[in-house]
Amino acid sequence: MIEALLLVLVANGTPIIADRLLDKRYAWPVDFNTRAPDGNPWFGESKTYRGMVLAMIVTAVAALLIGYSWQLGALFGLLAMVGDLLSSFIKRRMGMSVHSQAPGLDQVPEALVPLAVMAGPLGLQWYEVIVAVILFWILELLLSRLLYKLHIRKQPY
Repeated sequence: MIEALLLVLVANGTPIIADRLLDKRYAWPVDFNTRAPDGNPWFGESKTYRGMVLAMIVTAVAALLIGYSWQLGALFGLLAMVGDLLSSFIKRRMGMSVHSQAPGLDQVPEALVPLAVMAGPLGLQWYEVIVAVILFWILELLLSRLLYKLHIRKQPY
């Protein structure tokens, strides 16, 4: 379960680090800055193809380092980004602004989607998936504040 939690942290942390290191370079928004019929962005400017691709690549490397295949890691990274897009989509439909805080919604989908889909290949039981999601939720809140203090993250959440 620790390895799976590490993959969640790597997948979801990579776009944040990439944003700090690369600023706006290659940061093409997934929604191409278009708006949904409700007038809000589909996802928001922080959801980029760069973040998705780098999450897949870095998570693939991390998977290799801990004994999984690179393919499992790449798929895991993609699924984490799908979960992140899902939470962003829901927040936009609720009328929440880009970068607004939604505890739970900001953490659960990006951990639950990859862990639930990949539970079998990772050898996880359902209760381990739940524990890993809860641990990610807690760690993400703590690490976000640390990354903010280190000027890596733009918001403390």
